[in-house]
Amino acid sequence: MTRLVQLSDCHLHADPAARSRAGFPLRQLESVVAAVRAERPDLVIVSGDVSQDETAASYQHAHRVLSTLGCPWFWLGGNHDQQELMKDVKAIHDDIDLGDWRLLVADSCVKGHAHGELGEARIGALVERLRQDERPTLLVMHHPPLAVGSAWLDQIGLKDRDALWQALAPFAQLKAVLCGHIHQAFAGRQRLEHGEVMVYGCPSTTDQFLAGSDDFAIDEASRPGFRILDLRGDEWLTWVERIDL
Repeated sequence: MTRLVQLSDCHLHADPAARSRAGFPLRQLESVVAAVRAERPDLVIVSGDVSQDETAASYQHAHRVLSTLGCPWFWLGGNHDQQELMKDVKAIHDDIDLGDWRLLVADSCVKGHAHGELGEARIGALVERLRQDERPTLLVMHHPPLAVGSAWLDQIGLKDRDALWQALAPFAQLKAVLCGHIHQAFAGRQRLEHGEVMVYGCPSTTDQFLAGSDDFAIDEASRPGFRILDLRGDEWLTWVERIDL
């Protein structure tokens, strides 16, 4: 069995004591990482928006904390990130070996915009990578490729999701898509010609967004958390854990 943990949307600042709307992002990330260590993951993926203020110092804070996980960890950019600054601290990988499984990373970010879009070239590159390996596959990107039921979030989701699903349709090895951006637990499904592909959202390590809200709203009753995926054979179990602050 391989245990993968997904973290997302840390929104760190250069100032380690900076506040978010509902807490202290660096302190909350430290608490989340401590809880993740107790779950003994084999690998951790951070699905974007590592930074809030797009500073080199924010990525250095993240690297320091994430390097205490005790396992390999990887990250990708979100709409708040400066990916060149991220890469100065730690590389962004697009193909991650999970043993019997593989994890593909797609960059869904559009510079200067909150919404996501892959575009023809990125979708084509993803298709080529899928053609190269028939192992069970997870895809991770920052923006959700499904509507999540919040009008304001759906306006800044993945704009070309129909083109993405059309391109992914022939690949039966694709089992699930992991996304960030939405700051909440989410599970949806997309039916393709070979069956269903699951789509999983992840809580933020800091503020949570109120599910089902038409307008921007913080979920004051929820807590930071992370998603666990246990991969065995071509099957998986997944659930969300929350932390006490």
